[in-house]
Amino acid sequence: MFNFGQFQTLKINRQAPPGLYLTDEEENEVLLPNKYIPENFEIGDEIEVFLYLDHEERPVATTLKPFVTLDEFAKLRCVEVTEFGAFLDWGLEKHLFVPFKEQAYPMQKGHWYLIFCYLDEETQRLAASSKVLHFLDNAEITVEPYEKVDLIVANKTDLGFNLIVNNLHKGLVYHSDVFQDLQTGDQLKGWITKVRKDGKIDVTLQRPGYRSIEPNADKIMQILGENDGFLPLHDKSSPEEIQETLEMSKKSFKRAIGTLYKNRQIKIVPKEGIYLR
Repeated sequence: MFNFGQFQTLKINRQAPPGLYLTDEEENEVLLPNKYIPENFEIGDEIEVFLYLDHEERPVATTLKPFVTLDEFAKLRCVEVTEFGAFLDWGLEKHLFVPFKEQAYPMQKGHWYLIFCYLDEETQRLAASSKVLHFLDNAEITVEPYEKVDLIVANKTDLGFNLIVNNLHKGLVYHSDVFQDLQTGDQLKGWITKVRKDGKIDVTLQRPGYRSIEPNADKIMQILGENDGFLPLHDKSSPEEIQETLEMSKKSFKRAIGTLYKNRQIKIVPKEGIYLR
């Protein structure tokens, strides 16, 4: 059985004028057009291809690698808007279709959108949706506090930023815990801070608790070295100054310089700043 929207390893069964015909274990056959045929091959060889429906809705194979595959999230550029919907560039000749009903906001040509790639069960066509949060499920949580996770920024809210956690769950990082510029579609690492009884997940972008001390201390040492051994920051500095200079919270900063001071790596001059020893 062919798995549309995914890579699949198939056997080269025969060659014909249009290209190579590939088969799976059940002897289902699909065409690999001539433009994708490898330079060297033999009948009976196996080849990894991506399967989807072509412009005439026929199953076709390609050796091109799309920017997104089935059940994945990606940030793609809109290349056309028609009376039927929008079309995105996903690295293949046939653009990826986004029905109007699956657009969180009306798409515009030339703009970039975070989407989820899904299979339309009725047509067997691959399609995309920018209503990405609808494809996340927090009914059965697979992460736990302090676990390091993969994140994709979904959208900004009044509380913070909605995040896609491990391509499965919806999470939230609060504005008070964000010390960098975040844009929809950004991919980064984070840590789970809390899994609530209602299934909501809180996330931090800094290693939580005392685990954050060493990375932040190392960062301060590096920046001190880049600034002739001095930083005009101290325990009376405002959170905004610390965030702008170090991209960390004041709490994390105080922990880190406390560690460095105890290790006799820095000298703290009140109301002036910190020096390398």
